[in-house]
Amino acid sequence: MTRVAAVDCGTNSIRLLVADLDPATGDFTELDRRMRIVRLGQGVDRTGRLADEALERTFAACREYAEVIRDLKAERTRFVATSASRDAENREEFVRGIVEILGVEPEVITGDQEAEFSFTGATKELTGRDDMARPYLVVDIGGGSTEFVVGGDHVQAARSVDVGCVRMTERHLAVDGVVADPPAAGGLAGMRADIEAALDLAEETVPIRSAHTLVGLAGSVTTVAAIALGLREYDSVAIHHARISLAQVREITGMLLTSTHEQRAAIPAIHPGRVDVIAAGALVLQSVMERAGAQEVVVSEHDILDGIAWSVAREGR
Repeated sequence: MTRVAAVDCGTNSIRLLVADLDPATGDFTELDRRMRIVRLGQGVDRTGRLADEALERTFAACREYAEVIRDLKAERTRFVATSASRDAENREEFVRGIVEILGVEPEVITGDQEAEFSFTGATKELTGRDDMARPYLVVDIGGGSTEFVVGGDHVQAARSVDVGCVRMTERHLAVDGVVADPPAAGGLAGMRADIEAALDLAEETVPIRSAHTLVGLAGSVTTVAAIALGLREYDSVAIHHARISLAQVREITGMLLTSTHEQRAAIPAIHPGRVDVIAAGALVLQSVMERAGAQEVVVSEHDILDGIAWSVAREGR
């Protein structure tokens, strides 16, 4: 067994997993998993830069994670940065800060690499299950982008497109940085058009409609699942591998898109950092299900973070 630490730094959140893994046997023992909402991608779609306050929130979370990694004596660490930091003008400032705090350089991976990690993390446990037919369509709805991967034992096709809950919220539902409460009809129409165009783009590479099992990942999906399950507080055990129907997703999306900030904040399953962006994330999920012809989504708590951890153990990085 190899003790590894994996960090996934996305547009909206930064997450840590420390685990013991054996690539030869597939054995996996989770030691610590945590998440902080840092909104690294705050305003980046508009300014092209990572905001100073967003960088400081991210660095504060990394200082916390560095203590956990040291205390658990992880042998190897891999830090993967996704959409928000790919093209930011000041990404070198971000890189320097991470190196100083964690001692490793963040890897700003491509969308295709991101998709492969997500697929590995989401499907490793599904092998051999008769109730989840292949091929799988794994959909990872992030803050700035959404990854689509189709495969069985291995990835067959993958594509990343620039629609995510933060990007769609800032582009269509906010005015001068303030989210409309509830969203205006014009903003909703623009967001729907962007999502449909992104799905068209994804389908140029990924046969979305060919999959037999849709697996949904990341905070927008797990939050919709928590609402559908009626959870009074977030429960990852209850959410992992829950099956949520298209009818439930449509109902929840409709409710979120017509509610005020105060009404969304009163839903106990929604993390405070997702209150303003969950409606956009839910609409992306609904649109994906409709395009794929999926009557349900299998929700996975294991995702890109787990895929990163497996890559550390397997490649010795």
